[in-house]
Amino acid sequence: MNSPFAAETLLFERSRPRPEALRVIYGFPNTYSVGITSLGYQLVWAQLASRADVAVSRLFTDVQEPLPRDPELVGFSFSWELDYGNLLVLLEQLGIPIWQRDRHDCHPLVFGGGPVLTANPEPFADFFDVILLGDAEPLLDPFLTTMAQVRTAARSQRLEALAHVPGIYVPSLYHVSYSHPTGPIQRIEPIKASVPPTVTKQVHRGHTLAASTVVTPLAAWENIYMVEVVRSCPELCRFCLASYLTLPFRTPSLETLIPAIERGLAVTDRLGLLGASITQHPEFPALIEHLGQPQFDHVRVSLASVRTNTVTESLAQLLSQRGSQSLTIAIETGSERLRQVINKKLETEEILAAASHAQAGGLKGLKFYGMVGLPTETDADVAATVDLFCQLKKTAPRLRLTLGCSTFVPKAHTPFQWWGVQPVAEKRLKFLKKELAKLGIEFRPESYNDSLIQALISRGDRRLAPLLEQVRHYGTSLGSYRRAFKERQGQLPDFEAYVNANWPEETVLPWQHLQSGLPTKTLENHLKRAIA
Repeated sequence: MNSPFAAETLLFERSRPRPEALRVIYGFPNTYSVGITSLGYQLVWAQLASRADVAVSRLFTDVQEPLPRDPELVGFSFSWELDYGNLLVLLEQLGIPIWQRDRHDCHPLVFGGGPVLTANPEPFADFFDVILLGDAEPLLDPFLTTMAQVRTAARSQRLEALAHVPGIYVPSLYHVSYSHPTGPIQRIEPIKASVPPTVTKQVHRGHTLAASTVVTPLAAWENIYMVEVVRSCPELCRFCLASYLTLPFRTPSLETLIPAIERGLAVTDRLGLLGASITQHPEFPALIEHLGQPQFDHVRVSLASVRTNTVTESLAQLLSQRGSQSLTIAIETGSERLRQVINKKLETEEILAAASHAQAGGLKGLKFYGMVGLPTETDADVAATVDLFCQLKKTAPRLRLTLGCSTFVPKAHTPFQWWGVQPVAEKRLKFLKKELAKLGIEFRPESYNDSLIQALISRGDRRLAPLLEQVRHYGTSLGSYRRAFKERQGQLPDFEAYVNANWPEETVLPWQHLQSGLPTKTLENHLKRAIA
């Protein structure tokens, strides 16, 4: 089999490492085609590979570059919670103990970063020596510089030196105490006075955002060149991790965005514009006008989800001319009342107008993101979603309409982090499936059971780590988790306490010592406003 690395076109200059360079393995706990499609993974790998003081090899579950025999750092980009099983398998294949406490001076430091670990690293804390919280751009340089300075020191000294770098979290230097093994957290404190009591997520404030550093036909999106048009989202929907965790909202100017796009289009004709709310870039109409020029006629453009009230006929027209069949918009619910609760600033008229513009612009389909089980939701709110689709059918009869629907999952650092998963959500998914089928709407529900597992991990604390390690030998079904909870009864709270319980606002949260986005007090105020 030919190596997939041979098919890559690099958009940066790989450096020739010096003989004394830091020996690093940088992994992604999934296959090559999934990992290389992650813009975050590409960004960090290019930063490592373009430095002469670092010798880096890549590692995926199905392929690897030649690896150093004695690496000093082994890192992972962690984008999906349930990839943790693959991560542990990769550590075992490298001969590294999976538990941080079992590693000695002869072992490399295991580090991780990415959205899962920045949101709530605690369920995985005992697997990592070091966790990088926040954006890679401001974190990597001080991390590598400090590591180079202490590389010959004892393991404990290396960890303590790294713990003083802003944004670097060393879980073993913090002690978590509980009222009793199955009770709530009492305190989270550093084990010595010299260790900072809180770790603050680091934010990239430069004028450029990320763009692909490699293009390959073997990526999950073949030959795509990705450009980040915005980072974070100004809307602050109250359930949304992508909004709250990545604050503040940042946009590069067109002076940097257009050259970045043209750099990629020199090697491929597939362009992906990324961001939580890309049409809210202040110069987005000018960007669309630029891409509408005849020299880009051969380019296929795809967009991440766009804000509903920014869908215009000219945007739809450009996308249909540039190979896109459909557009994706997040509406969450058909209920005006519930949209106010979650801070989704969106009127029903705007949703209908978006469908009308999409049809007039020549698109064939419109995909919607929805959600059930949102805080304060009633059966009437779910019925309102069915009513909305009745209206959409009348407004844009030629469009193929699809609703992708998930169950609300509480996420750390958002106003709804205290609110549990509502079991009635499962029944509401079934109701939507039945009613939308009558209208000929394609309904794509996310698995309710998978949402429960996601909620467990997103609200979990360190007591989950032994359970997670156990579950990977049983399989990934909800039944596997329930079995492990049964077997570990008396050693941690029960499943429902993590997943379904509404937590009092005075609860000591597992991530209390990690400062990200907005202060807890502000999040409490946002929650009060929502419920009011």
